Amino acid sequence: MPDTVTKNFMIETFQSSLPSRGQYLIFCLAIFLSPVETIAKDQRDLSQVYKDTATKEKLWEKTEWLNLLHYNKENNNYISQVDDDRYYYAEDGKINPKAELLATLKHLFIPTDNHNQQTQCQFVARTHWLSQQLKINKSELPSVVCAEYLEWRELIQADSVTMIFPAYHLNSPSSMFGHTLLRLDKSGEAKSEWLSYAVNFGANIDNSDNSLLYAYRGLAGGYPGIFITEPYFKKIQEYNRIEHRDIWEYKLNLTKDETNIMVNHLWELKTINFDYYFFDENCSYRLLELLEVARPSVELTDEFIITAIPVDTVRAIERVGLIEAVNYRPAKATEIQAQLEAMSSKDRNIVYKLSLDIKVTESDIFTNLPADKQKKIAELAYNYLRYQNTEKARNPEIAKRSFQLLKKINTYPKDINSATNIARPVPPEKSHKSKRTSLGLGERLDNKYAELGFKIKATQGTRDFLALEGIESELILKMHEGRPNIIDSIKNGDIQLLINTPSGKLSAHDDSYIRKAAIKYKVPYITTLPAAAAAVKGIAAYRKNKAEVRSLQSYHKEIT
Repeated sequence: MPDTVTKNFMIETFQSSLPSRGQYLIFCLAIFLSPVETIAKDQRDLSQVYKDTATKEKLWEKTEWLNLLHYNKENNNYISQVDDDRYYYAEDGKINPKAELLATLKHLFIPTDNHNQQTQCQFVARTHWLSQQLKINKSELPSVVCAEYLEWRELIQADSVTMIFPAYHLNSPSSMFGHTLLRLDKSGEAKSEWLSYAVNFGANIDNSDNSLLYAYRGLAGGYPGIFITEPYFKKIQEYNRIEHRDIWEYKLNLTKDETNIMVNHLWELKTINFDYYFFDENCSYRLLELLEVARPSVELTDEFIITAIPVDTVRAIERVGLIEAVNYRPAKATEIQAQLEAMSSKDRNIVYKLSLDIKVTESDIFTNLPADKQKKIAELAYNYLRYQNTEKARNPEIAKRSFQLLKKINTYPKDINSATNIARPVPPEKSHKSKRTSLGLGERLDNKYAELGFKIKATQGTRDFLALEGIESELILKMHEGRPNIIDSIKNGDIQLLINTPSGKLSAHDDSYIRKAAIKYKVPYITTLPAAAAAVKGIAAYRKNKAEVRSLQSYHKEIT
């Protein structure tokens, strides 16, 4: 009996301790939900801990943070150059570095259904820097797989950076001062530049805008500016072969870690808009900001308050010691011109005739030449023919002639060296400064050019004559005298007005190329002294607001 009572008591006690069906459901839900709530609570707590530490250390005042958010200080207030709300977490993030840093830390610990939208995936460089500064353990953050970022980095496998300067292109308003972009290189690969990616910052223009509206909006910041990443070989085709622009490549001494920081920051800016201005907040200025992100110890943008001319930004990276090596990549047109200049007039004539008719290869003037010269002439005729038809619609006759020339070139042994050494001109950063000011007093006619603010460059004979008249000038070489010569100066934008009065065979030879260069680069070209004197008077009158309309005959009476 006692045993039965005890047994019944134990059963009843156990049964009374079991929850009802409703209680069991709630109990189970509590078991399954409480870990998630705990994790979320822990992450909120961690976020606040790190925000407190960041506040104590004033991390928002660090140069690295200011650079990552593109903040400039204006009248003791900060303002970011990024004009895109998607770049900020805080409502006042554009003008408040502290609020943006704390908001970034908050979102860093918030999970998202789409991993690509989580802070770790969207702002990789920010995340990396904050984790370093605050010693955040990755295991404390939400677990993510940044699929889109990883796919992009599979393409952009860079461990070094090269700044690219395509020379001046006067046919394009946005490139008449040259252009700069960055090339992201991977070391250890032969001809890796052909596999590299280029980083370009440019205006996202409306193709329906006319020239006047294009210029106005470009000057007034009417276009958004965006970073574009594309294969570098496309830029070589665009600049070297289509626009016939020489390319200067400046390998930078950034470390692998610095390169990685910059590339990660590029990911953050992939679809982000900036304002674009032709003269200051342009391609060159934005690329300098990227370099400041990579190496915060350098100051590159501070000096560009009014204008950021591309060649001046090359000088800026040289000034802070970022340049490791320089490579010159001449345009196809430059190579052709150099090869023609190295030939006799007789050989140049054969090149021209051969480009028009393949039967020239059967004539005595060609077959009597040595094999190496034949090959050189055939190759040059082919390149000249291709150059003449750049960007033109396909012409069956030209295509046939090109193919015939290629067949002829392939008949020569490969070991015949037909290459011509291209002399490297003065690098753009070593040429004259982009801003030049001069002041003249008096009105002596024989010194009118100097007094009007022109800096005179003259060949040796002219320079000697001017010296006798007390007029200072700078020596410039003729084409056959070496390099850099007058053609190089025209290409580099050093010449704004040309006065050339050729005499003699050598002068006539130079005159042909000088005239072509002047036309190509849109430099005013005067060939007689009376015209030069008239131009001087016209410039002087215009500067004094004394310009007037007169008949051609009245001018002629004064200069004859």
